Amino acid sequence: MILVVGGAGYIGSHTVKELIKSREVIVLDNLSTGYHSLVDSKATFIKGDLGDDLILKRIFSEYPIKAVMHFAANSLVGESVEDPYKYYQNNVSATMTLLKNMLDHNIKNFIFSSTAATYGIPNVSLIDESQPTLPINPYGRSKLMVEHILEDFAKAYGLNYIVLRYFNAAGAHESAEIGESHDPETHLIPIILQHLLGKRDKISVFGTDYDTKDGTCIRDYIHVTDLANAHILALNALLAGNRRAEIYNLGNGQGYSVKEVIDVCEKVTGIKASIEYSDRRAGDPAKLVASALKASEELGWKAERKLEDIIASAWRWHKSQTK
Repeated sequence: MILVVGGAGYIGSHTVKELIKSREVIVLDNLSTGYHSLVDSKATFIKGDLGDDLILKRIFSEYPIKAVMHFAANSLVGESVEDPYKYYQNNVSATMTLLKNMLDHNIKNFIFSSTAATYGIPNVSLIDESQPTLPINPYGRSKLMVEHILEDFAKAYGLNYIVLRYFNAAGAHESAEIGESHDPETHLIPIILQHLLGKRDKISVFGTDYDTKDGTCIRDYIHVTDLANAHILALNALLAGNRRAEIYNLGNGQGYSVKEVIDVCEKVTGIKASIEYSDRRAGDPAKLVASALKASEELGWKAERKLEDIIASAWRWHKSQTK
């Protein structure tokens, strides 16, 4: 049985939907940003916080948990700058409570949803795991703190863990039953699609003079189901004893510019976008693209779905929500 903390959120719910095909799953989520409706009906759902000592004790005492997947972080960069306490409290302190309860019950397999924000602004075109971690905001720092904690816990207590640092999750499940829903929405693809559905007046593009092929920023987009499959491969590796303490980047290895994303959204939907071009935003690097070579070689993972697949799946989901 696998405990998925934050399993009612965007990436967590997609992972549960794939995981439930082969394993029993318990979802713990406080629904602060997740939705009960996204949780697969075959999973056991418990409403609660990952830092709630009593709930964790009950779960680990009552259920034969073999591993824990952790998706329950706060993840808005801007909010983390405005309210760092919230991010260190939930992302670090509450995670410590989770880890302590795991170890108290001799559960030693842990998969951590981390982020490219741990790298800060690298000076390389393709980011691999050897790049220095220099996060520039409390969100990235909170994730990196947990990575350091995991390293120390592995040495001291025999914790087995895999950290998955991924870049921009996008898309929706092929069934269109679940998809990406944030409030407020800050991600590019759903913002574009909301505009094309008439829910936003325009799309803002920040910066057209970057040193890229079309002058707009390049980012690494991965289909959320590809991410879910990476978590399952990581889980299988931990449970088989093949991996004990590893960090993997997850990305598509090439990246797509803002203009390319808009163009493909227009192609998929058949609707022309209204675009407002603005100055660069402070701290936005020209290109952030991951090398996922290590994940490919050691986990057998790669991003299968291309940008058009990502956007087509997201479009089906967004249209289903307007009916």
